[in-house]
Amino acid sequence: MPCKPQKARQLLKQGKAKIIKYSPFTIQLTEATGEAVQTVNIGIDTGSKYIGIAITSEDKVLAKGEIELRQDVSENVVARAILRKSRRGRKTRYRQARFLNRKRKGGWIPPSVQSKLDATFMWIDKFCALVPNPQLSIEIGKFDIAKMINPNVQGEDYQNGDSKGFFDVRYFVFARDNYTCQVCKKKNKVLRTHHLVYNSLGGTNRADNLISVCTDCHTSEAHKTCGILYKWMKNKKKVKQYKEPTFMNIVRKRTFLRYPNARVTYGSETTPKRKEIGLEKTHYNDAIVISGILAIKENPIAYFYYKQFRKKKRSLHESIPRRWKTQKNVNSIRSAKNTKERFGFYLGDKVKYKDEIGWIYGFAGGEKYGKECIVRDINEELIRSKGRKASLTVAMSNLIVLGHSNGWLVDMCI
Repeated sequence: MPCKPQKARQLLKQGKAKIIKYSPFTIQLTEATGEAVQTVNIGIDTGSKYIGIAITSEDKVLAKGEIELRQDVSENVVARAILRKSRRGRKTRYRQARFLNRKRKGGWIPPSVQSKLDATFMWIDKFCALVPNPQLSIEIGKFDIAKMINPNVQGEDYQNGDSKGFFDVRYFVFARDNYTCQVCKKKNKVLRTHHLVYNSLGGTNRADNLISVCTDCHTSEAHKTCGILYKWMKNKKKVKQYKEPTFMNIVRKRTFLRYPNARVTYGSETTPKRKEIGLEKTHYNDAIVISGILAIKENPIAYFYYKQFRKKKRSLHESIPRRWKTQKNVNSIRSAKNTKERFGFYLGDKVKYKDEIGWIYGFAGGEKYGKECIVRDINEELIRSKGRKASLTVAMSNLIVLGHSNGWLVDMCI
């Protein structure tokens, strides 16, 4: 059962308990006790980007927090396919084609969705294993995407595509954007369909790559480096999509199979209950309500925050430069670029540099920079060395290791 930090320190000091995990901090008693436990409820607010988790007992909130899932799996898979295809063209250009001899197993889902689904179930199982006999409550979503696009859809309309009834895709894009220029937000102007990813750079003619822009804003200056259309492409601007509802529908179906004894609730029930209790709109507050608590007597201010990151970069070279680099890396060898450990420091270690807390993102290569590493904070911003010789790397001698994480950034927030 959860206890206060003061009691945990006393038990550890007296040798009556031992540390099992550091994140979340878990101890185990070494002496037999009466094993008195009370009812514990776990609330899970599922989502495509964030997961809210709360552990409650009677009228007390024991723990709460958020988990941020990876959003870069899809683009990494695409980049891997591009690099592999170019390498095969250089090395094995006469090899027989093999793209038709592969079969997918039953129940296959895209890697980006599978990654989020595995992480969601992993954290549910982990928190259920931390407390005795918890009552699990999960909020899931059920979405009719066709009705979200067109509220009047019915019958055979479900079998038709989005551009059904339009002369071509161009007129569908105009109707989707409400015949409004997406730059100046004005109506009643001559519109053109603009490719978010330029056609000359491989952009497709699909509706999700087209957007409505008037002739006054669709200029050659806007396409140049400092123009707004070029910034849209660099920032990967996207039109309205429905990936999140699709993911929630996938989670809903598999949640029933994975946790048949869990209590299932929906967002339409959570919102009025959260307002009745007087909680703000956050993922962990939604999880508190989902757990089934009726009134709150104790609610800690601090909450935990987990963020999933890409632990290891396996490629030998890059298709685009990394965030703080001006040129892409094409000459680095595998051993130097993908070092997992150096001088007792590991990738993903939580460290403290002066007054800042961050995580080791990579190690500097070469003999000159052998004892330096790259550190970034929870917002993926670089922590730079301070002093007369400020640089992008930090000397390991100035770091204090706070903990080791296996692909997850862990932080306590207030």
